[in-house]
Amino acid sequence: MSTATPLTLSPAPSQCSLEDFVAHYGDVYEHSPWVAEAAWHQGLRPKHDNPDALAELMGLMLRQATPEQQIAVIRAHPDLAGKAALAGELTHDSTSEQAGAGLDQCSPEEFARFEQLNQAYKEKFGFPFVIAVKGLDRYDILAAFEERLENGLAQERETAIQQIIRIARFRLRARANEASL
Repeated sequence: MSTATPLTLSPAPSQCSLEDFVAHYGDVYEHSPWVAEAAWHQGLRPKHDNPDALAELMGLMLRQATPEQQIAVIRAHPDLAGKAALAGELTHDSTSEQAGAGLDQCSPEEFARFEQLNQAYKEKFGFPFVIAVKGLDRYDILAAFEERLENGLAQERETAIQQIIRIARFRLRARANEASL
């Protein structure tokens, strides 16, 4: 009986200088390298070479951040199927994730619905709708959009933070999988 080798990140976070760690992992949180810096300053040990353990530590840094810092991280995320996606202005990770959910294949009517929901959501909450799209399709995302528009601000900020932490975990796992190939 063979045992699966646990996923590890390369370069190993526990072996990185601050500069190297931020260079390799600072983009896990969209345009927010301070999350990686904060994690590095907590002290990275060999257990953090595992994507889930590193995701846990980085998620803790976001959870411990001020509400203003959290909102800034949420605002760093692009609209789903929005103008930046149409113009090809998303980060590599966001482009790949949105395409994986089929958001690059929306009909004109679906793009219009996303645009309408993006606008309504930002008007209500002051930040973009964020959801970990891995494993979802555009219909699931539209349904979640409509459901979450019913939330209050505090609940929705917490939901967005949870989703951002999930996104980071997926991104770190993907990098570890790429490194193991």
